[in-house]
Amino acid sequence: MPRRQPADEADLTRRLEAMSLKEKVTLLTGGDAWTLTPVAAAGLASLALSDGPVGPRGTSFGGDTPPALLFPSPSSLAAAWDEETAYETGRLMGLKARNMGIHVLLAPTVNLHRSPLGGRHFECYSEDPLLTARTTVGFIKGVQSTGVAATVKHFVGNDSETARMTYDARIDARTLRETYLPPFEAAVREAGAWVAMAAYNAVNGTTMTENRELLTGLLKEEWGFDGVVVSDWQAARSTDASALAGLDLVMPGPEGPWGDALLTSVEQGRVPESVINDKVRRILRLAARVGALDGMDGPGAALQPEDTHARMRELAVRGSVLLRNDGLLPLNPDTLRKVALIGPNAIRFAPQGGGSAHVTPEHVVTPLAGLRHVLGEDVEITVHQGVFPHSKLLPLDAATATDPVTGAPGVRLEYRAADGTLLSEEHQDPAAYWFPLNLGEGVEELVARTRLTLQDSGTHRLSVLGTGHHTLHVPGQAPQTHDELQEGDDIASLLLNPPSHTFVFPADRGETEVLVRVRPQRNLPYPITLLGLGYDVPRGSDEGELDAAVAAAAEADVVVLMVGSDADTEAENVDRTTLALRGRQDELVERVCAANPRTAVVVNAGSPFLLPWADRPAALLWSWFPGQEGGDAIADILTGAEPGGRLPTTFPAAEGDAPVLSTHPVDGRLDYTEGGLIGYRAYQASDTAPLFPFGHGLSYTTWEYQDCVVTGDLTRGLAVEVTIRNTGGRAGREVVQAYLEPLDDGEPRRLVGFASVEAGPSEAVVATLTVEPERLTTWSDGGWVARSGPHRLQVGRSAADVRLTAAVPRSS
Repeated sequence: MPRRQPADEADLTRRLEAMSLKEKVTLLTGGDAWTLTPVAAAGLASLALSDGPVGPRGTSFGGDTPPALLFPSPSSLAAAWDEETAYETGRLMGLKARNMGIHVLLAPTVNLHRSPLGGRHFECYSEDPLLTARTTVGFIKGVQSTGVAATVKHFVGNDSETARMTYDARIDARTLRETYLPPFEAAVREAGAWVAMAAYNAVNGTTMTENRELLTGLLKEEWGFDGVVVSDWQAARSTDASALAGLDLVMPGPEGPWGDALLTSVEQGRVPESVINDKVRRILRLAARVGALDGMDGPGAALQPEDTHARMRELAVRGSVLLRNDGLLPLNPDTLRKVALIGPNAIRFAPQGGGSAHVTPEHVVTPLAGLRHVLGEDVEITVHQGVFPHSKLLPLDAATATDPVTGAPGVRLEYRAADGTLLSEEHQDPAAYWFPLNLGEGVEELVARTRLTLQDSGTHRLSVLGTGHHTLHVPGQAPQTHDELQEGDDIASLLLNPPSHTFVFPADRGETEVLVRVRPQRNLPYPITLLGLGYDVPRGSDEGELDAAVAAAAEADVVVLMVGSDADTEAENVDRTTLALRGRQDELVERVCAANPRTAVVVNAGSPFLLPWADRPAALLWSWFPGQEGGDAIADILTGAEPGGRLPTTFPAAEGDAPVLSTHPVDGRLDYTEGGLIGYRAYQASDTAPLFPFGHGLSYTTWEYQDCVVTGDLTRGLAVEVTIRNTGGRAGREVVQAYLEPLDDGEPRRLVGFASVEAGPSEAVVATLTVEPERLTTWSDGGWVARSGPHRLQVGRSAADVRLTAAVPRSS
């Protein structure tokens, strides 16, 4: 699809002049949570915005979210180390957004993997600014090729989630310029992003929505950004300061700090009308680009490719990283008679992380379904969970819960007064949770009633999601109560990470009607709440289930063991507190591997975890959160599809090895005292060996690095040609990586280029890497200066696996 033509600025001026000041100011705050107010006088239709980084969700959030496409997580996309793959992902997301009526996609998230504990680690690309920048450029170009705006976020310093609304990131100029700003700069200057999002946090003493130095001085003036700067949701907290700093759009609406207050500021001369006009012009320019102005040609019809699901499956394969393989993989289905599929993530597969990026997928291919597709019906597959590490239960499903009034799948929800009087009632479909539930005048209690169809007798589990005083009523049993109170008044905390309590009750097989009474927490500033119900069937003891899994492993020809995390462990608005896998998963791996040495462990997680048993399984595959087609992608790799991924982040051998482990501000400050020494550069500087280095990943073939030719110099840039040969017996893909290392100042090497190549057996290919001059500069005394002194280029398979070294010519 061709690039959109520049907006007609004269036409935008005419539309701007047709608007009243009131209309202009009203446009600058969302009409609601996800759309802008249309302006008939300017011929402006309402613009619709949608999360997110794993696919457009639409203009809703919660249980009524319609099904959409769920792509592999951004960390998986970066693991492909391929700009064309990023472009294809962005294009497919853009086409889906167009079909959903979405004009602005709130992605990509380009903050860095500063700490492996970061809650949105899975939603960000990489620990390296260059890999993040190249992935960002490809993705944005792909999205915007469809006539949908991409939103580069969160500008800037939003690299952790703890106290994110208030912390002050203290980052020196060199670290900002060389490490954290390059992905944003590439998004603007090279990819031409149409929207940028200002983060919640402050940087160097000024909150980002009021940070004129960065929003106007850097983003708009130095980089020439001509798009819209939107606030993160509820990030704007002032009127004049944020308006004068360079923020253009406050979300969500219609309430907010601008509105009538901003109109008054303009009328009283505190905010010039020219500032308002610039903001409105930017929104009109965005509308022109996405086809939301009348009388202008839109981007045209968009058809989702018929093979979209197959492409998403291949994207998940491209991002998966084979960390170890002692020859077990790929499996030959013709030699297998019995396969044991074991582990918590084999049963509760995690296709995505948690938070605002959450998408309701149209379907999810489970690991069992994926294995059945590739192994056929003649291979017996036994399934055992083994351990139960999850902190929350799965939502009620349509087969288990029915509305006792209508008989339809779901729950009867009643709104009652303090004396029990029924004020209103409604049917709710089974879902993760229901939000928002409006606590109108007189509503003091919510009552959820549902008829459970229980398939087995035993100890059942019913969980209540949300805050307040909860009481569970089961026929013939004493009521059970629990209090769950929210600290603070941030609604995002309730929405993105709602607390959960699990009640346990005995019941026989058959139908039983249960009732949950909830007295909502009322000391909060918002008159809405959230409620959800979860359920789990009776099961044996943890020890008994673990023993059964080990016994099944011992009897199988091969074991596929799936461990990892979930959308509760890795989520927006909360950082992790440990790198250890939850529960008894480490013990499960140790015991299963001891029972059957032919075990392939698949880790289903979006960010690094400790793997103290990493040398025990015959094969170790990292699948990330692979999206809705993930089960098929994993099965494809296990049976021969080339695992295309290389690590975009370093995996520590021990928790204390992580260069940045604390994500907690001290006295409101988060000091980036490590400077640019994050990720692999910090491991090099401290001479610490990681478990798996940045850039690591195995192929199903082997490679010989034969020659490296470098031309150019530190001033003009470098052209690098690397000859490699496929020395194995099958076709494969290799990612050639180039790192620049100064020889005279002790600075650790830095990634400056990479390229992926494919070759058949015994075939030699040349990987061509171009290193632009900008990648060879450093920030000093307020400007970019060329590097000097002797340098060498180290070329290899990872940051720790150097195969060839070449001197870099000095500047002529």
